[in-house]
Amino acid sequence: MRAGAGQGGFAYLWILFFIAFMGVSLAATGVVWEVRVRRDKEADLLSIGAEFRRAIADYYRLTPQAAKELPKRLEDLVEDRRGLVTRRHLRRIYRDPLTGSTEWGLTQVGGRISGVYSLAAGVPIRQGGFAAADAHFEGARRYADWRFVADGVALLQVPAATPSTFGAVPVVGNPQGVAGTAAPGNPQATPAANPVPPTTALPGRG
Repeated sequence: MRAGAGQGGFAYLWILFFIAFMGVSLAATGVVWEVRVRRDKEADLLSIGAEFRRAIADYYRLTPQAAKELPKRLEDLVEDRRGLVTRRHLRRIYRDPLTGSTEWGLTQVGGRISGVYSLAAGVPIRQGGFAAADAHFEGARRYADWRFVADGVALLQVPAATPSTFGAVPVVGNPQGVAGTAAPGNPQATPAANPVPPTTALPGRG
């Protein structure tokens, strides 16, 4: 009885060890699988984001009128009715592969859409090795930093005039002449302001 009980206890310990080992292996496999799935979704996000970037740039570039404009809604990329013929810059509003939703974060210029980004939470697994157009994604700490902005939209951002140049009228040829200096077409220079009086000899020091 004692030998049988000892063998049974030893076998029971081996079963517990095997179960624990399998649990750890399955957990590790699950983690690896999750990482792989996220990497695949990130690759899809880069591809879809590039499509949005291209579509927005095309919408801007193909504006019928002289003044270029960006779309007001993402739906405008699917049906661009600004011309005589409806254009389709996108086949449909793609889903965010990370969230599964068609809702995207939007970057805007003047109230119009210049780019999109994912609303997913978390830190991207991919931290480098991006294409040239996405090189600024390196080291991003959140998916919202992967912003797919159309090229050329910076042309819409007109810098405000600085106080030193706003309203200034350029002077050509110095028509009035700078004080004390003769200028072309102005042989007689304007007398300098506050001229220095001539030196006067003091009495007894002649």
